[in-house]
This record gives sequence, structure tokens and C-alpha cells, in this order.
Amino acid sequence: MGLMLSPGDDDVTSPDVSWSYTGFNMFREWLAQAEGFTLAEMNGFGGDRVWSSVSTTLAPLLDHPDDDGSLAPAQCAAMLPRLEAITEQRQHGDGGPVLERRLDDVRQLVTVMKYCLEKEVELIFC
Repeated sequence: MGLMLSPGDDDVTSPDVSWSYTGFNMFREWLAQAEGFTLAEMNGFGGDRVWSSVSTTLAPLLDHPDDDGSLAPAQCAAMLPRLEAITEQRQHGDGGPVLERRLDDVRQLVTVMKYCLEKEVELIFC
């Protein structure tokens, strides 16, 4: 079992991105690290640190239930520049296969978010 992030347009040909639950957790841990904090320290992930203490446009993605709910197109639009910047910053140099996997995940997520904006639909977690 795993989870999928897909546009809320009921079109089976729409782009999507999927992970195992463990893989999605590792992806979010990596994104949090890129944003300068540790996900395990955060409320809801085993820690006591409140989300309002973190300054990142990626908070709606990082602090979201794994397999329920959605992100609005405006939230996707707000996160896109940062996600694209992460891929640009990290693409240079040899980071090995784990880094390549994370960057591929970000690129796929960016593709899905751009589609959601183009179609003006939510990004669904299922």
C-alpha cells in the first residue's frame, strides 16, 4: 500500500506521483532538511516544535495527513517556486542514487502541481 497525490479532476490520464508511506515520510524528511529543520522535531511527527515556528512555504505539504485531504491550487502555486529552487540548487554535483530519487520525486510533484494550477483543481492525497 502507498499513497498517491493526483489532480482532483477525475481524469485517469492526469499526471500523479506516488510513494509507499515510508517513502513519502523519507521524502518529507528530506524536504524538511532542505528547509533547515528536522521533521521528527515537529508536532505531529514525534516532537514538540510547533509549525508556526518554521518559516517555509512547504509547510502545507510537510504538515499534511498522509492519505486524506487536499491542497488548494493557491497552496500549490505558493509552493512551486521553492520546490523548483530545490531541484535547481541540488542538481549540481554527485549526490548518489538517493539524491537522484528525491530530485525525481520533486520534479514529478512539480509536474502534478502545475497541472492542478492549469486545470484549477485541488491536489488530492489518496
